[in-house]
Amino acid sequence: MDMEKIKAYFNKFFVEVIKKQYTDFKGRASRGQYWRFVLCYVIVSIPLAVIDVLVFKAQILGLILALGLLLPSIAIGIRRLHDLGRCGWWYLIALIPVLGPIALLVMFCLPGENKANAYGDVVKA
Repeated sequence: MDMEKIKAYFNKFFVEVIKKQYTDFKGRASRGQYWRFVLCYVIVSIPLAVIDVLVFKAQILGLILALGLLLPSIAIGIRRLHDLGRCGWWYLIALIPVLGPIALLVMFCLPGENKANAYGDVVKA
């Protein structure tokens, strides 16, 4: 994969989501859209973690990234739940120790509904 394709992929699934849907809690996000966003988030956070360890000896850049992407991460998670036909309040299941995050992870891995639902039309990845 050449650098232009990587840049286009990153822009489509990470930068555009942040720019256009920073706090958009309405609509749907396909399984592919959600996991591509997560992949890009991880790819961005790894070099920042290395810089944190080598330069700052603390999680400064990682904390800034996490705070800056908190709302978009929650928003795309809620849109992912909408794709499953569930309301966004299901996101709070993550607050249940141990089992809550596991249940949310399982839900995020499930395929979305193949028909329009209360949250919008089918979204193609």
